[in-house]
Amino acid sequence: MSLHKARIKAFEDVLSNDEIDIVTLQSLAFNGITEEKGLRSLIWKIFLHYIPKQRNKWEATLKKKRSLYKEFIEEMIVSPGGPTDHPLSISPESSWSKYFKDNEVLLQIDKDVRRLCPEISFFQSATEFPCSELNNVIRRTDNLSGDYVPLKEGAEAHWEVVERMLFLYAKLNPGQGYVQGMNEIIGPIYHTFAVDPDMEQRKNAEADCFFCFTNLMAEIRDFFIRSLDETESGINNMMFRLSERLKMNDYAVWERLSKQELRPQYYSFRWLTLLLSQEFSLPDVERIWDSLFADSTRFDFLISVCCAMILLVRDDLMTGDFASNVKLLQHFPPMDVSLIVTKARTIRL
Repeated sequence: MSLHKARIKAFEDVLSNDEIDIVTLQSLAFNGITEEKGLRSLIWKIFLHYIPKQRNKWEATLKKKRSLYKEFIEEMIVSPGGPTDHPLSISPESSWSKYFKDNEVLLQIDKDVRRLCPEISFFQSATEFPCSELNNVIRRTDNLSGDYVPLKEGAEAHWEVVERMLFLYAKLNPGQGYVQGMNEIIGPIYHTFAVDPDMEQRKNAEADCFFCFTNLMAEIRDFFIRSLDETESGINNMMFRLSERLKMNDYAVWERLSKQELRPQYYSFRWLTLLLSQEFSLPDVERIWDSLFADSTRFDFLISVCCAMILLVRDDLMTGDFASNVKLLQHFPPMDVSLIVTKARTIRL
């Protein structure tokens, strides 16, 4: 049996148990999960606390969540107008008021989702399972961005599906709303679910992705709230911890960057807030996230991954000036991400 087939069998053996051994699954997944047989899709759903470790609860959980998502779509649609409603009404309860506010949110999201993973055609291509319930609301903003290329009547691009999910998330989380960068977090999750070889799973990729994204955002939402930047869970503390980990593992590199006043804010803010989703190609991001989601202290491990990235270009950093080093770190060079993950594993606390 080939090593690849042996790994697939190892995953299947763990997933066939009545109760999933999470520790064993994490150990296997840390070294990467194949997309074959929908393994990555299924395992991410477990790691992101969408489905429980008890197999006999999967079907009921998925049925309940998918039905709930349909309810969200039906409830979040705003159809303005009515015998007592007027477009110029200042009442916050006016359906026109809600409609205009929705369009403001949609415009913000719209600008971002169209640019998702431009190196691949997936997000611009049509989904197999277009949804009509909210599509009418979404399409009211299509001309606002000025670059919309419509698909055939009734079709829907994958980026439009992402737009719908982010719109619903913003509506259901008014205290946070939509923040630029969330599109980069939801994109890899949706892609993973939407390419599942099982048609039933692909058909429900949108609902499944929405709840997995919501659960992940519950863990990292402090990164997106500016008022929490200075707290222990805020982004500034994450960047400080990265600097300290670099100092502990390679004092010479840390000292050079410090003398050049090349602060972590110049390069690692995006690394950390977007979970490296803009630094690598989509397949590489998904491979890194296999390890990230599999780690029980996933965001501490994220710091180790970022530190490993710096260490793996140390020779260039030690000879480069401020300008070249900023450019290097802001545009990290192509690299086998398995090397990064392996290096991160060796320097973790």
